[in-house]
Parts: sequence; structure tokens; C-alpha cells
Amino acid sequence: MTDAVNVIGAGLAGCEAAWQVARRGVMVNLFEMKPLKFSPAHHSEGFAELVCSNSFRSRQLSNAIGLLKEELRTLSSLIMQAADANEVPAGAALAVDRYSFSDFITEKIESEPLINVIRGEVTEIPDGITVIATGPLTSDKFARKISELVGGSCLSFFDAAAPIVDGATIDMSKAYYASRYGKGEAAYINCPMEKNEYEAFYDALTNAQEAALKDFDKESQSGLRVFEGCMPIEVMAKRGRDTLLYGPLKPVGLPDPSTGREPYAVVQLRQENIAKTMFNMVGFQTHLTFTEQKSVFRMIPGLEKADFLRYGVMHRNTYIESPRVLSADYSLKSRPDLFFAGQITGVEGYIESTSSGWLAGVNAALRAKGEKKFVLPPTTAIGALSHYVSNGQISDFQPMNANFGIMQMPVIKIRGGKKTRNEYVSRLSLEYLRNTEIK
Repeated sequence: MTDAVNVIGAGLAGCEAAWQVARRGVMVNLFEMKPLKFSPAHHSEGFAELVCSNSFRSRQLSNAIGLLKEELRTLSSLIMQAADANEVPAGAALAVDRYSFSDFITEKIESEPLINVIRGEVTEIPDGITVIATGPLTSDKFARKISELVGGSCLSFFDAAAPIVDGATIDMSKAYYASRYGKGEAAYINCPMEKNEYEAFYDALTNAQEAALKDFDKESQSGLRVFEGCMPIEVMAKRGRDTLLYGPLKPVGLPDPSTGREPYAVVQLRQENIAKTMFNMVGFQTHLTFTEQKSVFRMIPGLEKADFLRYGVMHRNTYIESPRVLSADYSLKSRPDLFFAGQITGVEGYIESTSSGWLAGVNAALRAKGEKKFVLPPTTAIGALSHYVSNGQISDFQPMNANFGIMQMPVIKIRGGKKTRNEYVSRLSLEYLRNTEIK
């Protein structure tokens, strides 16, 4: 048995990694710079703080993210335990109360005897077995050390978060609860728009002033890349007048009970906390100035007097060119006792980050115990992600969400269409995990 495993960063990936190391009887030093220092997007002192959204996306096994969550449940994930214990209604999606979710994980981590929490910024890469899970907003000093370590192959793209509205200030005489096509409970507040209302909103949105990039972002703006999964709504709108009608403002399957017909456009708000006092504007990631957000978003029917508990923000996300430097167990090829986990590896999303933390943590513990590494096959969602970020044949590497396209598909033909095929692949993956000895 070697000395304690170092885990740097107490986000979702770092907490999952630390938990999996401790579950295997190995001591952990978990380093977290909060509350002594905060990144530009973080505000809470707690661990596993959710920044962009409180949604973990689809529950369905016909969706790869639904499979990924079920795989992690099967593998005793701390993050999934916390998510299930702090769930809020979100129809066919899994969403959580972001504060109680963080509190749950913080209490679990701090009360675990094998995890030693060390508060303070890490500016040097430590010796010994280490998991770097500092996230896409890694501090400048540490990011430079990582860049030196991996030969300068760090890339950046820009990410955005959506506003959060005070639920008591939503005009429910205009808005209504519903779930699209009646799937799941009616958990979303829907703000309907007629054509003239949408046209006025669109014109205001596409002409609104964007916020100036912060100092920590300016150095990257010359090579600005925006992640498609978190596209600012004003950027999306400029792709065409009807683009939003096929995206976040799609009205299909959401008839207005006051008229019995589908509106021209619909803005959806998702419950943020158990008390139903906070609602997230779904798909409204934005980089508009706060003044413009207040003015333009109050044009939405039902939000004319809305109070914004958090305005949308945009920030730089940094990730390494993983296929060139990482192995499928998330270890560095040039230094196998050093692992990376989370969005810094190029996996995109809360659950994807969690899966990388799970696998990196398991392998850090195995290395500490002198055992051989453990890698899941690409027939599983967890394995597919780890193989994607370590695939040296990828020439234009970009962050990736879980999807069936990167999974290894069965050689037999599945009748019944895409949904049937995906559910079949999910069943095979879960059966494999349940019948495999997990290290």
C-alpha cells in the first residue's frame, strides 16, 4: 500500500474520484481551493457545486445519458446517490435541488474517515498518485503547470449559463404547467408566445448588447469556440429567424390549456429547488449584459415582472487535448500515476464528468494497491467516453456528451427503429456491468 492518493478539486468528478478511492480502503487527500479562492463561476463553499444547470437530463434508457446514469447507479456512484436523494420534479428528466445536492455530498465527503479534506489552492502538481479534477475553470497558475506537463496542448471554448427566476414573480395567469406530449409529470412552467410577441422578442434579442469578456477570458477570445450544447441563445437566434422555434422555444406537444392549441413559441422554465421558489430558463444560456437580460427576457409573456435571482453568464472552459496524452483509464501516458477527470478531459456534462471521476478514482485506488488497471469496454457508456477521450486517431478533438454514436454497437441488426435499438444496447450494457467483477 502506498501513501494517500491526492485528488485535486471537489467538483462532481473530484468528489466521485475521492469517494471511489476511499471505498477501496485507500486514504485520500482531497484538495479544494474554496472558500479561500473562487473561480469566476463558483459562489458556494460546498462541494459538487452545480453552476450551469440543475438538470442531469433524460432518465430514458433510449437516451445515452439515461444509460450513463443507470450505469453509475449500478456502480455505487456517490453523485447518483446524491441526485436521487435530492430530486425535484422535471418530467422525463432528472433534476435536483442544487443546494441540498451539494450539502449531501459535502457531508458525505467530510464525514468519511479515509478522506482528508485540505482547503487551499494547489499551484504545483504533486508527486505520487494524483487525480486532477480541477474542472474547466482551473486557476491560472495551476493551468499553466498542466499546460507545461502536457506539452502546451490545452484548448479553450466558451460556455454559458441560463438565468434563474424567482417563482413567486411568474405570472401564472399567462403561464401554465405541462410536460411535452404529457410525458412524465407536468413539471415545467410554459410561457406561450403568439407570432407578434415572438417577432418582437426575436428582434430585441438579436439586437441586444452582449457583455464584455472578463479579463480571464480575453486572452482566449481570438480563438473563441462555443460548445454547441450550451450555445448562448442570442448566438443561436442569429443563425436564423426560425432557429429558436426548432430549439428551446419549440411549442410542439405543449398546447395552451386556455386556448386548446399549440402557441407559436413556448419558453420553458424548470424547477430548481424542492421549495419551488426558483426556476431555470431552459435553453436560455446567455452572454447579454444584465440590463439587457432584464429588459429582453421580461418581454416573455408571464415574465413581465420577473425577478432574476441569477442572471446568465458566459465563461471560458479549458480542456486538454486528451487523445494525445491520456489512456483509457484517464491516466497520463507519460506519467501513469497521474490521472485527469471531469470536464478538463473533454467529457462534457455533469454526469459525463462524474463517470470520468468514477473510472479515474477506481484506477488510482488500484494503482495504490499495486493492482492492474481496470477499463470498461466501449459497449458501455462509461467505457465509450473513456475510449473517446483517449482515441489518438481523432484529429479535431472537441468536448463530447454521452451519446450512442461513440458506443460500440451490436453486430446483429435490431428491428424496431432507433429507440428499440438504443434500449437494447442499454440492456446489454447494464447486464454486462451486473455480471462483471468490478474492481
